[in-house]
Amino acid sequence: MTFYKTLKAIAIRSQDTLVHDAAGAAALIVMLFVGLHLPAIV
Repeated sequence: MTFYKTLKAIAIRSQDTLVHDAAGAAALIVMLFVGLHLPAIV
């Protein structure tokens, strides 16, 4: 299997948790952004 076929197989197999993982990663990025800019706001 090529690299892309392997990635596609993994994405298909874990499609249910992929959305939750992406939402968690986005939440972490938002918290990091807010945390780094909070001292400038206060």
